[in-house]
Amino acid sequence: MPQTHPLFDPARETALVTGAGNGIGRAIAQALVGEGVRTVFADLHQDALAAAVAASPRPDLGVAWAGDLARRDACDALLADARSALGRVTHFVHSAAPPRREADHALAVTDETWRRMHAVNVDAGFHLAREFARPLIAARESGSFLMVTSLHAETPRNLPHYSTAKAALTMLVKELAKTLGRFGIRVNALVPGAIAGGGFVANPALARHVPLGRLGRPEDLAPMALSVLSNRVSAYVTGAAIVVDGGLSLTNWFEPPALGDL
Repeated sequence: MPQTHPLFDPARETALVTGAGNGIGRAIAQALVGEGVRTVFADLHQDALAAAVAASPRPDLGVAWAGDLARRDACDALLADARSALGRVTHFVHSAAPPRREADHALAVTDETWRRMHAVNVDAGFHLAREFARPLIAARESGSFLMVTSLHAETPRNLPHYSTAKAALTMLVKELAKTLGRFGIRVNALVPGAIAGGGFVANPALARHVPLGRLGRPEDLAPMALSVLSNRVSAYVTGAAIVVDGGLSLTNWFEPPALGDL
């Protein structure tokens, strides 16, 4: 953890994390409440959310919210419920993404799978970020947003719906950072490598391609996420993509997909 403590001002700062029921989102949300920040844990499944809040260092600071962010009405409900629970949201982390299946290569992925991946990553990410920014701008308050992207925003993954969604999210970070910086709102990307949990089922054999010798864990990303979110630590950082991958991006490990019978 950084030496600057506290990282946040709990009297003023609040947070909302999507994908907080498992994996990276869960680890970041739990770390935020551990820093004393009131945080909405948003995800699709109520049971996973309840468990994530209960296992956090300060369950009293966590608010569980369940809904399908592929739907605009659910995004709007999340905005309204977050404002009711927290007031202005100063820190937004977008980690939600549908699960990925290796079978969904370019010649197999369905229209619905493609649509849902882009809806949750890009459409929800843009809509929520813009609507969280508006009250901060009106109140002349600073904030920081963090989008969880992927190494595969730049490296083909054999999953075109996933890679293109993350590539779009990567550019969205830059667009928002350029627009919102004048209002004191920072926007950055966290770029994980092979992190077991969430929508990624890690093959242990992948560890041989990681220079640090092991697959990542969600907890490997949480300290960096807090540092980038903190306006006390990273006040001059915006539009950046922070890679946390054990060195995996130094290798090219994915073979072309097995297409089967066409």
